[in-house]
Amino acid sequence: MTASTAPAGKGPAGKGSHRQNQVDPLAPLRTPDDPPWDVYLTGTVFLDIIFTGLDSAPVRGTESWARGMGSSPGGVANMATALARLGLRTSLAAAFGDDHYGDYCWDALEHGEGIDLSPSRTVPGWHSPVTVSMAYEGERTMVSHGHEPPPEEPAPVCPSRARAAVASLAPGVSAPWIAQAAGNGTRVFGDVGWDDTGAWDLAALPDLRHCEAFLPNAQEAMRYTGADCPRAAAHALTAYVPLAVVTLGADGAYAVDRRTGETAEVPAIEVEALDPTGAGDVFVAGFVAGTLADWPLADRLAFAGLTAALSVQEFGGSLSAPGWSEIAAWWRKVQSVEGQSAVALERYGFLADLVSEELVRPWPLRRAVPTIGFRRSA
Repeated sequence: MTASTAPAGKGPAGKGSHRQNQVDPLAPLRTPDDPPWDVYLTGTVFLDIIFTGLDSAPVRGTESWARGMGSSPGGVANMATALARLGLRTSLAAAFGDDHYGDYCWDALEHGEGIDLSPSRTVPGWHSPVTVSMAYEGERTMVSHGHEPPPEEPAPVCPSRARAAVASLAPGVSAPWIAQAAGNGTRVFGDVGWDDTGAWDLAALPDLRHCEAFLPNAQEAMRYTGADCPRAAAHALTAYVPLAVVTLGADGAYAVDRRTGETAEVPAIEVEALDPTGAGDVFVAGFVAGTLADWPLADRLAFAGLTAALSVQEFGGSLSAPGWSEIAAWWRKVQSVEGQSAVALERYGFLADLVSEELVRPWPLRRAVPTIGFRRSA
């Protein structure tokens, strides 16, 4: 398992990016006949405003003060940024608001992260959707506002050609692009949210049949299958999809691959969480990266859990995602901890082939900031 670094401007990932010496986890697998993109995404970009350091949930009729605040692109931008920061060439089709928020999100994704936005568009007269997220006691509460883009601004009918795509599945909704992408050989990873209808019927997820992998959390997996434990639910899900990955919160994650009969379980990494916004998206991004790199199942779970753990120590969803310099720093630090378990270190030993002592931060990662629109000094 090896990786290489690529200078800025080489290949699609370098366009509009200030990156240098970015780790490319797919370097050993790349050929001239590859699709132009590693991962294709489509969805809604929000402006996220995050409050942290709240002692408790806001109480009706009172004013709460947060000790921290950040703003960053959110929604599908969480996944796109996490993928790009892991060295995957990422293409995003999304509508952007015709306002300062939309301009900020576009700039942060295209120029800050090197994400391909050629399938995206700015919708005249349409304002950016906004989410306010409040983090407290290791959880979060969100309030969102937005409108659907006008019907004359549909999502691209033809998805970009890519190795993989991440699809957000919703009950009773079928997205034609998913079947088209799968038919063209794209490996589709299905994500899902809470079923507000209360039906929890897998038959109501018609696009699941096009997915190679399905990644619900423990509660979602048990409700969809009727199983009384998440591990049993993972096995039950393989009747519908080849690879089931169930996140177990503080207990880590469990996965079953129907094609090989392999199972894997990896415990979570304990960290002090500042903001859990977007951690699930970062987990999926880490798992996709490991899958495309053809790593063993347990390594994929460990890497996904690590990237998610690193993300919750920063503000915001998209801009909290770790890059390879953060991963390398963690690996160096954890090896120096006195009394560290040799077994625990061995679980993450695959990182030694991916990062080196020479890997230092090649460019400053953007982080969520309290406000946007400051004038830049000359």
